[in-house]
Amino acid sequence: MILEITGNSGINRNYVQTLCMVFFPGAKFPPDETPSADIPAVKVQSDADDEKNEAYSRVEIQYKDKTTRKISRTPLDGGHSGRERNIKISVGTAFFEAGRAFFGYMPPWGILTGVRPSKIAAEFIVKGMERDKIRTLMNEEYFVNPKKAALATNVAAREYEILKNSGNQTKSCSVYISIPFCPTRCAYCSFVSYSTPRLLSLIPEYVNRLCRDMERLSELIKRLGMNIRTVYIGGGTPTVLTAGQLETLLETAKRCFVSEGAEEFSLEAGRPDTVTEEKLKIARDYGVDRISINPQTLSDDLLSEIGRGHTVKQFYEAYETARKIGFRTINTDVICGLPGDNFYNFSNTVEKILDLRPENITYHTFCVKRSSEFLSWGGKLFDREGGDVGQCVDYAQLKSETSGYLPYYMYRQKNTVGNYENTGYSLPGHEGRYNIYIMEEIHSIFAAGAGAVTKLIDQSRRGEIAGFGHISERTGKPPMKRVFMPKYPYEYLAMDESSPEFMRFYDEIEEFLTP
Repeated sequence: MILEITGNSGINRNYVQTLCMVFFPGAKFPPDETPSADIPAVKVQSDADDEKNEAYSRVEIQYKDKTTRKISRTPLDGGHSGRERNIKISVGTAFFEAGRAFFGYMPPWGILTGVRPSKIAAEFIVKGMERDKIRTLMNEEYFVNPKKAALATNVAAREYEILKNSGNQTKSCSVYISIPFCPTRCAYCSFVSYSTPRLLSLIPEYVNRLCRDMERLSELIKRLGMNIRTVYIGGGTPTVLTAGQLETLLETAKRCFVSEGAEEFSLEAGRPDTVTEEKLKIARDYGVDRISINPQTLSDDLLSEIGRGHTVKQFYEAYETARKIGFRTINTDVICGLPGDNFYNFSNTVEKILDLRPENITYHTFCVKRSSEFLSWGGKLFDREGGDVGQCVDYAQLKSETSGYLPYYMYRQKNTVGNYENTGYSLPGHEGRYNIYIMEEIHSIFAAGAGAVTKLIDQSRRGEIAGFGHISERTGKPPMKRVFMPKYPYEYLAMDESSPEFMRFYDEIEEFLTP
């Protein structure tokens, strides 16, 4: 589509593009697009007038011989927001009104476009604002649907209580270990994961190299005086490893990272077709206390369609084996809005999963990702309003809450069907601590392996509960930094472990976190 931005406010172009994608899912913004009636065009004027103390925005949408224009005026220093946020509210308000007039559609999250829609609620909870006032503010100022405003506020309040009672976070951290291999590639997947026989043959060498890197990373964390709260082994599918390879990995991970006071040691066993009793016993023996076994749907036809490579029967067998072995927390993932799914099938999946009483359930909304196989199928994948997806999301959340589960973390992605969210529910006391820490940027997450991204948080520049609410001060270095390992396993394995290029990864971490 064509996007033209004018004005003196300095509005972030990426923010405006994200607003465009709310109303035009899957939109792309090539710089040399030729105007035509079949190509959507959006013109945004955004000005900040300090003399009038006003942010002025004008949004015009043109598409298929139809044009809609709306304006918005917002005080620069009024309400509960700072100057930059008020400029964004002004642009968002004009965009929301123009989109609503053009399509007759009101996105459930209003003008909130970020990954963490509960962030705003969190800021006001830290300030002591009552929940009902926060919900009202989100509805009136950000046009968030009342159900979603309540969800975001409840998630933020739950996280706040968990973090408030979790002790001093100073010098705390978590560790992520990457296993980017899968038995097959799901049609919706865009993760860096590999399933061809040639790439799977790299696993033995990869595990050996990864274990050496975990030992190196462990030494660095100790040298920095950090206290490891949670360890998460993800992928890909870590249980694609053989029992012997998994034992080697877990022995090293436990020795390097899992202390007596660790809060959580998680292992993704997401593909039931890779789960065996032997592997799960090894995981339990090495201290894993949270495991994910993910059906995504309890429809064999849909499982086959999306390339999962397992059956409903295999899911039940893997789940019962994990339950018998005795993990403290079992998580299951379910996807809402899969192509070909409907409310009847989805509600059946939700009810059967709840009958199993896993301690933790994550409801994902289907997201059309750039590198997923779905994009090569053709047909209508991008759906502005999402059909019956909203009904499915509401049902899953309501049914879970009436069954004793509470929402504890959430996030959103671009190009999600109907602009809906991903939400984690748990029984009390079984919240995924790693999920909270990484989503709320509580502390640094160190990562090992191909495609691993270490996310560093300088806690000296954060508020009383690190990462929750406003940044308390900005001095010297920025409060956050990402450090990237080589993306692909063959690149990771080809890089000399003693080379300056490889050691730069550890040097950057130490430099950022050393006062």
